[in-house]
Parts: sequence; C-alpha cells; structure tokens
Amino acid sequence: MARAPRRVELENDRGEIVRYVRHQPGGGLVSPQASVPDDATVATGAYVEAGAAVRPGARVGRGSWVDHGAVVGAAATVGEYVHLGPGSAVGPRARVGNHARLGPDAHVEPGAVVDDDAIVPAGATVRRAPAGRAARRADHPAAA
Repeated sequence: MARAPRRVELENDRGEIVRYVRHQPGGGLVSPQASVPDDATVATGAYVEAGAAVRPGARVGRGSWVDHGAVVGAAATVGEYVHLGPGSAVGPRARVGNHARLGPDAHVEPGAVVDDDAIVPAGATVRRAPAGRAARRADHPAAA
C-alpha cells in the first residue's frame, strides 16, 4: 500500500501555492496556520484552513471544509461534506449533519444539532432544543 505524503501543496483559484499537512488520525489536510490537536480527527478529504481551530476530541467528517477563522468546539461532530463558513463556530458537543452549510459568522450553540442538508444563513444562531424535544430552532426561519 502506498503511503500518502505528509506535506501537500495545492494551487488555489488565484494561482497561489497553499501548503497543508496531513493530519493523523484521519488523514485530512490541515494548514500549518490552523490549530488542530492530535486527539481531534480530520477525516480523509477534509480541509482545515489557516486561522481555523478544531478543539480536542472533535471530529471533522470526510470531504468537509473548515474555512478560515471557523472553530469546531471540543467533542463536536461535523458530518461529511460540510462547509463551515469563515468565522462560523460549532459549540462543544454540538453536531452538524452531513452536507450541511454554515454561512459566515453562523453559530451552533453547545449541544445543538444541525440536520443533514441544512443551510444556516450568515450570522444565524442555532440554539439548543428545549429538554425532551429533538427539534432545532434558530433566530432565522431558514435555519429552523
């Protein structure tokens, strides 16, 4: 079995060379200017951009993109093929479903859940559901 290179260089849309380091465990690509501890998982095909932070125990799913300035809280789970927009934040123990999109500066409070395929608009906040309810609500109707 061929070993994947530890350091990877890609050309972005502006023709600039962007460097990443393959994160273990998981094999995802992390910018050297991002903060990702060894006990967090960044799955294969996922990217963590410069200035982003993934906290201890968090999991970022396959094919996901954690944009610059975004934060994934401790023990939070980000599903597969998710985009966390610039400056967005996923609180500790929160879960973002597969194929979801968080707009710039969107926030998911600790323990809250974002459904699969959901789109959370820029600046919106997904709040924790009241006890005994699986529903989510937000301060923006499209995110509920």
